[in-house]
Amino acid sequence: MQIQESLASQLATYKAGFIGRAPAPRVAMMEAATSQLKSTGIESLALKVGDRAPSFSLPDAKGEQVSLNHLLEQGPVVAIFYRGGWCPYCNLELRAWQAHLAELNSLGATLVAISPQTPDNSLSTVEKNELAFNVLSDSDMAAAHGFGIAFTLPPELVDLYSSVGNNLPELNGNGQWVLPVPATFVIDRSGVIQFTHVEADYRERAEPGDVLAAIRGIGSH
Repeated sequence: MQIQESLASQLATYKAGFIGRAPAPRVAMMEAATSQLKSTGIESLALKVGDRAPSFSLPDAKGEQVSLNHLLEQGPVVAIFYRGGWCPYCNLELRAWQAHLAELNSLGATLVAISPQTPDNSLSTVEKNELAFNVLSDSDMAAAHGFGIAFTLPPELVDLYSSVGNNLPELNGNGQWVLPVPATFVIDRSGVIQFTHVEADYRERAEPGDVLAAIRGIGSH
């Protein structure tokens, strides 16, 4: 039986490779922007365990509406907020969850991945990563704001992303340079958050095994 590499290990490998090949000034600027975002306290301002999750209804990659309330009728929900299909760390996270999807479903839980990108761009993400779970579009950032994880990019990141072809206002169809902080929330059937992982450093994500353990802890109540 093949031992699956942890998501943390995959992310660390990619991070080391990027630092090794990217120009040092670019790496330094991105590190500074991450530190600046952490200093805003956004991690502590996000919704916490025990808070009620805000309801949302968002289009999936085919444009069909998916509502949190409907999903909760079936069991707990894992809501992952990611930056977009242009983010390699996000794609590693999404693929890791695809590998754990059968186990997640066996626990009676549903996974949804949410980003600001348009449904068309979400469809590209689904196809590229061969995902079998709902990928939702939060183009107006209502869900991200509701969970307390939306932030506006600083000018230096706007310039950087523009220079490498990541035109977020166009990709997200909202005219804004706004992203969610990568975050994972486990919501029980009553709509209460039972697990959170909110990380201003976009290179860090919740480990699927930890999330699955949290689901086992709450059962399907």
